[in-house]
Amino acid sequence: MIKIAVDTLGGDNGSGPVVEAIIQFLKEYKDVSIIAVGKKEELKKLEGVCEIVDAPDIVPMEAGPLEVMRMKNSSMYKTVMLAKEGKADAVVSAGSTGGFLSSSTLLLKTLPGVNRAAFVAPFPTKIKGHYAVILDIGASNENSAEELKQFALMGALYSEHILGVENPKVYLLSNGTEPKKGSPVGKEAYKLLSNYPFFKGNIEARNALNGEADVIVTDGFTGNIFLKSSEGMAKMMGGLFKDAFMKNLWTMLGYLHVRKGIKNISKIMDYKSTGGAMLLGVNGVVVKVHGNADTYSMFCAIRVAKKLVEKDISGKIKEGI
Repeated sequence: MIKIAVDTLGGDNGSGPVVEAIIQFLKEYKDVSIIAVGKKEELKKLEGVCEIVDAPDIVPMEAGPLEVMRMKNSSMYKTVMLAKEGKADAVVSAGSTGGFLSSSTLLLKTLPGVNRAAFVAPFPTKIKGHYAVILDIGASNENSAEELKQFALMGALYSEHILGVENPKVYLLSNGTEPKKGSPVGKEAYKLLSNYPFFKGNIEARNALNGEADVIVTDGFTGNIFLKSSEGMAKMMGGLFKDAFMKNLWTMLGYLHVRKGIKNISKIMDYKSTGGAMLLGVNGVVVKVHGNADTYSMFCAIRVAKKLVEKDISGKIKEGI
């Protein structure tokens, strides 16, 4: 049976949505056991539902690596320790990104041959059901060309084994499609990847989500900006649609004719269903959920963790690298 440790603290919405997500998940998936880690008094609804580990402390959002490692009673530290000790196959948290990254890499270690772990997330594209895997989206601020090459390999393995894409097409995120475009590191990574059959060259941000690319590789700083820009654009477009159709009676009536299409757009753009960001390259399955995660987001994140364990993504990366 797959065992997943879930950090119930640290998210913007508290432990309530996490508790509800665990209850819903265990009702649907009988082949998984969950270990809920957090304040015992906040987890009473989970008594008799799953195992509970009391951990009263919350890792602050701005906590550095040393501070996180000293917080032995924090829910985040105890959650990751369960994986390190072999008591959990995967860990999930909506807490501090920096803290989760630090504790996961320091406690679980990177896989042999992996220079740097990377956060990866599947982005919805204009083609319904097709996702573009983008990494790194924030595990590092700077990356070397060799690390970008490894990100390409890890991303291709993720796309193939988790999303079921045969022969995934890999691109480098750049400011132009020509081979000589890009940052100095990007140009060097282009040279390192040019002999790999899955590598298709550079892609510009404006075409990143048109459905052409299966994997898009970038450094963590640029990837994080791309992530937040995309989220911001999606929110803005959603607000503009709402304002346009709520303008007057006639626009409200017009909505009735196009609501099916609008709902389809909303479904395609729903990042919550992808389950957050996965930390690839560490010795275990690590899933980071958005800080403002609700019950649905947490449910999807736990489901993604289950799939990553089933597909043995860490083993696939170890072999591939």
